[in-house]
Amino acid sequence: MNTVYVALGSNLGDREGNLARALALLGEKMTIVRESSVYDTEPMYEINQPKFLNMAIEAETNLPPKALLEFLKSVEKRMGKHEHNKPRTIDLDLLFYGDRVVKTLELTIPHPGIEKRAFVLDPMNDIAPDFVHPVLRKTIAELRATL
Repeated sequence: MNTVYVALGSNLGDREGNLARALALLGEKMTIVRESSVYDTEPMYEINQPKFLNMAIEAETNLPPKALLEFLKSVEKRMGKHEHNKPRTIDLDLLFYGDRVVKTLELTIPHPGIEKRAFVLDPMNDIAPDFVHPVLRKTIAELRATL
């Protein structure tokens, strides 16, 4: 089993219900070990849209990175509307896959920009403050403190 961290966000419809449904669907291919608190956050890039509810999970999975990304995208599609930087039912980002570093056309792990995003670092700090970012070599708590 591989330990992974996934960020969840929703800003369309029943945001809390969307997070709960996404967690249930994610359980099809992974075992959720920890869930962060849920944070009510402002949109970051396209500001003329509703606020998000954001959270993160630690999970165990046997899926390799590319298959996991495909699974996350399939959950997004199953749940409805999803456009990059637009209002969406659910947004799922693969943040970390253990301490692996992956760079392909389709997938970058760790997820780019984690160190600049409180809406990712706050939930991650709830569940894995001592996790070391495999590229930046700083813990989640250290990254959050310097944001």
